[in-house]
Amino acid sequence: MSSNTPRRPVRDLRFFLTVPHACSYLPGREATTLFLDPQESPVPGVYDSLALLGFRRSGRHLYRPHCEGCDACRSVRIPVEQFAANRTQRKIWRRNADINIRIMPAHFASRHYALYADYIHQRHADGDMYPPSREQYRTFLTLDEPYAHLMEMYLDDDLIGVAAFDQLEHGLSAIYTFLPLVKSWISAH
Repeated sequence: MSSNTPRRPVRDLRFFLTVPHACSYLPGREATTLFLDPQESPVPGVYDSLALLGFRRSGRHLYRPHCEGCDACRSVRIPVEQFAANRTQRKIWRRNADINIRIMPAHFASRHYALYADYIHQRHADGDMYPPSREQYRTFLTLDEPYAHLMEMYLDDDLIGVAAFDQLEHGLSAIYTFLPLVKSWISAH
């Protein structure tokens, strides 16, 4: 029995369905969300099993879209061994060869939060993540679990992006990515 084996079978877990609410992605549509019982901790084995069923993590909550008659919000799985970059992707890779990556356990850092807060102000000032706060950032992205990681992206000594992700048994699960919205940098890269 591996350390990632669920403590109990997934079929024994409790789930809750939200009432219909405005869809964040498709204008004029309603959405519903299926949540793992908040009393359940997203332990690795359970999380691994639910991720294969399309569940995602936000803070300590595991959820997936569960909309009647719609499956537009699907998790994307890319088999890395079979992936072949197309011409555009290879060009982007070469253009960004000067970006350095650092991976670390998820933790709070003021430099990450400053970039996150700027991103939320610029991209989501009309959304439910606004206004950003340190506490909201901590509970959303800095879960103290062995599977939770951050990827820092640097251009020279400048932090230009952070991606929160989880390393699961079957692959990586992207949580959130934030970067500066500076046209001069984007057009150059």
